[in-house]
Amino acid sequence: MELPNDWIGLLTLVFVFGAKHGLDADHLATIDGLTRYNLRQAPARARWCGSLFSLGHGSVIMLIALGVGVASSRWQVPAWMDDVGSWISIGFLTLLGLLNLRAVLLTDSAAVVAPVGLKAGLLGRLQSASHPLAIAAVGALFALSFDTMSQAALFAVTATQHGGLVHALTLGLVFTCGMLVMDGINGLWIARLLSRADQRARIASRVMGLMVATISLAVASLGLARWLHTDLAGWYAGKELELGIGVIVLLALSFLSARLLSRAPVAARLPP
Repeated sequence: MELPNDWIGLLTLVFVFGAKHGLDADHLATIDGLTRYNLRQAPARARWCGSLFSLGHGSVIMLIALGVGVASSRWQVPAWMDDVGSWISIGFLTLLGLLNLRAVLLTDSAAVVAPVGLKAGLLGRLQSASHPLAIAAVGALFALSFDTMSQAALFAVTATQHGGLVHALTLGLVFTCGMLVMDGINGLWIARLLSRADQRARIASRVMGLMVATISLAVASLGLARWLHTDLAGWYAGKELELGIGVIVLLALSFLSARLLSRAPVAARLPP
């Protein structure tokens, strides 16, 4: 990954990557599960599950930025980490895309489609958390993955080249802010969607499910194509910001479309 040399450009890229990270299928699936559980146990807290999850996730990223910033004078990110991270990302995105597509196709027509995530499936019991600190702890645990840690380490090492530890912590905070915006919006929307069991809500959930699956498969395909065709890799170099913004815009458009579909009149809602 080629990062900008100027500080403002780097801040912008890190914020966009944080926002894109907040739209990761595992984030969507886990926040969905936490929100569903809290709608039954603590309805007033359900809408804040996305924000609480993101704050816990971001706390680990800040710790990674701090640790890497302190150690950066004696340690550099290995060259192979970018390659390994890319292949892991391609594999996970492909699997997540297929699983979310399967969820849309197989979910009963009378139910709202739940996003599918790999870590969310493996650690499903953790989604039965209701206390704010427990929800934040779930987010912190989900940050302990190779892709999150390697990305945070790369940003932190780059930041120290601009001025040291404060810059590394700043990038960690900016990444967290981008993620918090998207996770927070996602949590609010899911709580609203699940509180309505009407036809438009079910259609809206399918719109988002299809978009998550499509974007996951498209980004995975682009990553694979970069490895197979050197000309494409050369063209892509330096375009990480544009790609990240494009993913966010596409998901935002699908979110807005789904939101419009979920605005059914009171008379159209199904009885509880």
